Amino acid sequence: MNTLALCIPAYNAEEYLPRLLTSANHQQIPFDEILVYDDCSTDKTAEIAAQYGAKVISGTINKGCSFGKNALAKHTTCTWIHFHDADDDLLPNFSTKVHQWINDYGNNYEVLLLNFKYIDAASGELLGSANYDIKALQEDPLKYAIKTKIVNFGVYKREAFLNAGGFDLDPDVLYNEDNALHQQLAKHGLKFDYLPELTCINYRNHNSMSQANRLKCARANYHVLKKTAISHGSIYPRLLSDQLYNCIAILASVEDWIYVKKALQLCKALGHSHSTNGNKSFNFLTRIHPYLAVWLREKMIRVFKPQLRK
Repeated sequence: MNTLALCIPAYNAEEYLPRLLTSANHQQIPFDEILVYDDCSTDKTAEIAAQYGAKVISGTINKGCSFGKNALAKHTTCTWIHFHDADDDLLPNFSTKVHQWINDYGNNYEVLLLNFKYIDAASGELLGSANYDIKALQEDPLKYAIKTKIVNFGVYKREAFLNAGGFDLDPDVLYNEDNALHQQLAKHGLKFDYLPELTCINYRNHNSMSQANRLKCARANYHVLKKTAISHGSIYPRLLSDQLYNCIAILASVEDWIYVKKALQLCKALGHSHSTNGNKSFNFLTRIHPYLAVWLREKMIRVFKPQLRK
């Protein structure tokens, strides 16, 4: 029998949990388990989670969301698990659509990616949705995971998730842990599918970890790409180099020249030290001197388009 657990890592989430747990408790098909990992919160996270009927697992040392998610995956007895950040939300159709997919296709796949509304929490403005390419995803999940920023809206077959090692606890990939997870699951041969119906809400909170730590996100992205370059660089050298150049643009924007050099060295090791995804002049300059090209582009932006660096 297929069962579904909602697993919520939480740290000082008392402000958000009532909204998410209310949505969870109003699903037409109830979750078989609702678990909250309290990562040593200093507010009433655990108390509120319990008030809304969630089972609370409390950590003894703050270890971050990846550790919490792995702990929840080991604790639940459900066959399928869905991780959900405390500050996001579920739409009323979530459990109905997911159970329908599990019944129809769950024997063929281990990972189901979900579509979501991306909404600015302050203004309510709709910013976009996932809209993954299902054909490309199914054909080559690792290639797709390298190329596409897959965020934390997925449902996973628990046993396969655990056998693949779950979330990477390397502190270098924190802030890019979802990217690291999906690349790791794909490397272990898990099969991916996509549910195009909207079932979740991803809120852009201006005080969220990723928004407040642009530099840390870019560095973590470099480390995720480095791991895949080591394991699969001979298969996807051009794609990894292209993604590294995207990362380099962000690193240069915050003038992290040490990591810019690291990323360029990795591009060189992949055999593709030049860019193909910039404008023609930039791409040409990277063939002559990649670091100088990146440095000059950043200086030109600061002189002629300073509004982009405010």
